[in-house]
Amino acid sequence: MAKAVRLYETGGPQVLRYEDIDVGAPGPGEVRMRHVAVGLNYADTYFRNGTYPIPLPNGIGVEAAGIVQAVGAGVTSVAEGDRVTYTGFLNTLGAYSTERLIPAAALIKLPETISFETAAAMTMRGLTSAYLMRRIYPFTAGDSILLHAAAGGVGLIVTQWAKLLGLTVIGTVSTDAKAQIARDHGCDHVINYSHEDVASRVRELTAGVGVNVVFDSVGKDTFMSSLDSLKRRGLMVCVGTASGTIPPFDPQLLAMKGSLNLTRPALADFIADPAEKAALAGELFDLVGNGHIKIEINQHYALSDAVQAHRDLEARKTTGSSIFVI
Repeated sequence: MAKAVRLYETGGPQVLRYEDIDVGAPGPGEVRMRHVAVGLNYADTYFRNGTYPIPLPNGIGVEAAGIVQAVGAGVTSVAEGDRVTYTGFLNTLGAYSTERLIPAAALIKLPETISFETAAAMTMRGLTSAYLMRRIYPFTAGDSILLHAAAGGVGLIVTQWAKLLGLTVIGTVSTDAKAQIARDHGCDHVINYSHEDVASRVRELTAGVGVNVVFDSVGKDTFMSSLDSLKRRGLMVCVGTASGTIPPFDPQLLAMKGSLNLTRPALADFIADPAEKAALAGELFDLVGNGHIKIEINQHYALSDAVQAHRDLEARKTTGSSIFVI
């Protein structure tokens, strides 16, 4: 019998239920897929706690890798036995499962150079990193970025990608251990925000100028210091709200702080076009497959341990990527 983690109400990690499910046969445009590894992402907590509203009951998780078991009518993009991975949003919800039905259009064929575990750990984080590095700003060698959560899954990939582009990377972390992880992956400068003022240190490190771009996945707690770290006409990229959503503010603030730019992108809008998704995935797979970017899988969980996995994630006990191994 197939297994899945499901939600019947929103709340803390304790609302996650591990139970038997009946998968059934794929319908038109669908495939039945057997998972080998499933990604654990901070966005999953937003579905669980109601930040991202979904109909209930429902599955949870948006990223996994595995093997196509059967295809429905009209499916030509993949075939039985293909190695595939996926990530998305509502169209891929239900990844915390051993088997599932999923639209074939959501799947990305996985090259032999990428293992299932690596794919589950990096499809969402890697595609996020890809659009941040290749679509958000016209980076040139010598530009500088401030990267919050530099020791996290996206942070480690962005750091390595940024160094390939010749950028200076200033990362923020919460502990000395995470600082070392960030340095080991290429961060030029690391700020421990538990005892250092981020904006002041950024100004010191950039001779008072500030950075070209800030990638802020923390949100409420770091918003103002992120703005204060930017150079004139710099770009603030809000990519997450781990500490809570950013309170409303007067756009005049951006003018007062140097004619700053602000964007709140979402991965779904950068992979909605199949050609763009294929291009970003291809570049990502090439960089990982040839060893230019290394994926750190630092936490492995059983699917039945989803409650503990969410507790660890929200307590910021994790580094790099985390996966469920089926």
